[in-house]
Amino acid sequence: MPPTPSRTAWDFSALLEPISRTQLRDWRRESPELRAAIGPSPWIALWVVPVLAFPLVFLGIAVFAGILTDSPAGPAMVIAMCAFLLVVIGFWAAAVVRRTLGRAERVARLSRFAAANGLNFSARNTNPRYPGMIFGIGDARTATDHLMRLQGRFLDLGTFQYTTRSRKSRTTHRWGFLALQLDRKLPHMVLDARSNDLFGTSNLPLTFDRDQVLSLEGDFEEHFTLYCPPEYERDALYVFTPDLMALLIDEAGAFDVEIVDEWLFVYSTSPLPLHEPATMQRMLRIVDTVGAKTVDQTARYVDERIGDARVNLVAPQGERLKVSIPWARAVLGLVIVGGIALYLFLR
Repeated sequence: MPPTPSRTAWDFSALLEPISRTQLRDWRRESPELRAAIGPSPWIALWVVPVLAFPLVFLGIAVFAGILTDSPAGPAMVIAMCAFLLVVIGFWAAAVVRRTLGRAERVARLSRFAAANGLNFSARNTNPRYPGMIFGIGDARTATDHLMRLQGRFLDLGTFQYTTRSRKSRTTHRWGFLALQLDRKLPHMVLDARSNDLFGTSNLPLTFDRDQVLSLEGDFEEHFTLYCPPEYERDALYVFTPDLMALLIDEAGAFDVEIVDEWLFVYSTSPLPLHEPATMQRMLRIVDTVGAKTVDQTARYVDERIGDARVNLVAPQGERLKVSIPWARAVLGLVIVGGIALYLFLR
């Protein structure tokens, strides 16, 4: 049994210390993974752009010059066009360099943070096989810029993205996630945070049957909606004790939480900027508080429908919540589309 996560003396210096361009260049040269994550040197853009773009620019200028030769203002307009295009190309090249350097610094900071804290950094991992709700949707599933603890209790923290398709378009969805492995398999339970709902509509990628909502005492329902399988209400109350609920409100009130199989997942509706010290500290504090308490609270859980503590299983009726059609989203979409169509018709 892996040890319970406790408050760890995390070393945040890699996220706080300044990084020079010389250091970035040296790290990129020494680390194959860093090179793969960052891509070609950003300074290549300053050479490639002129080589490829200038011939096209001057070809266009020559064409316009031929058109404007009969105009007294022709030469001045050609010069102005040259200057404008050169400025545009310069800004574009500078943006490429800045974006790539920013990416390089983020990757370098996370890689150094991982090394200082006994973690593994991965810039890209395709199709991570977790049972959480966001990991089985769409295609092109990829975890990016994530940190894993492979020794002791498994932990994964990073960004997950997937792509969904409609008839004419593709949409990429990005989530921040935290995955912590527990000791015992548990019934499927979801805490839908109210703080990130849109006009009272859940932001979760799946819609769960409302008859699975469990009402709790106190002000917990002001922060979360708790879903658990029918006839597993006592099990949910066994897990979500008042002290764990208080930690969830204080530390994870802005996030959605899922317990499924032997996993605890925490989801953010947008990617987590883990290179920022405040974000990293917040997520690791969730591990040290909510995660540690959940591990302790569930360490002796036994599904009474199985009845044998030696068997780490949940009965089939408790393994997964029932999913329903998201009527609220469908109706909202129809109202928006209908309103746009009516507006265009009445113009």
